[in-house]
Amino acid sequence: MARIGVITTDERWARPYVEALLPFGSEVLLITPQETRPPARLLEEVDGLLLTGGPDIDPSFYGEAPDPTAGLEVMRRRDEVELPLLRLALEHDYPILAICRGMQALNVVLGGKLLQDIPGHKAERRDGRWESAYHRIFVTLGSKLAKALGSGGIVRVNSRHHQGLREAQKAPVLLASAYSLEDGIVEGLEHPGKTWVVGVQCHPERSKEVPPQFQNLFRELVEQARAYRAVRR
Repeated sequence: MARIGVITTDERWARPYVEALLPFGSEVLLITPQETRPPARLLEEVDGLLLTGGPDIDPSFYGEAPDPTAGLEVMRRRDEVELPLLRLALEHDYPILAICRGMQALNVVLGGKLLQDIPGHKAERRDGRWESAYHRIFVTLGSKLAKALGSGGIVRVNSRHHQGLREAQKAPVLLASAYSLEDGIVEGLEHPGKTWVVGVQCHPERSKEVPPQFQNLFRELVEQARAYRAVRR
């Protein structure tokens, strides 16, 4: 059985991601900011990575100072665990699904930057709870994202982020596989030089807020991890 390393802020935060993976027959290893094992040791224990949402990435990792007006909430210790592990996983062509902050981490590790604050994409607090925003995105035909979803084109997805990137901030090695129709923010990334490295800015683990085909991303990650495990062994 394939094992997926889930990089997360804490166990509670990881729960919906783990629940999205389990129907497809995977084991899970939670990797939190308290992790002390080196990246190479961690990768020996997993067959793929799932990068979850979470706090903002410290702008120093992409060569910028914090914007005092951006309302940043960083967790540098998570950056220090996640980014080196992601970099090594890319070197060894591990299957990777990167969600929200995870997609931003993928961009940063490969030399891209981030817009530290963007309007219209974050969750809003209503009646004492946080509710997702929604918008339409265009999924590029022929992309790995489109293949996993079963088709490309326009879909309506949730949105819970206040940072992001446009083409100007994108790492040159990555391809944009989806865009927001409202403002051109990149909503999907993939690495053309790797077997299966896919990022989305929306939150497919919140299954009631996205089209059902987005659960295929978790299925595909597990299948790719299973294939990686078979080759490695």
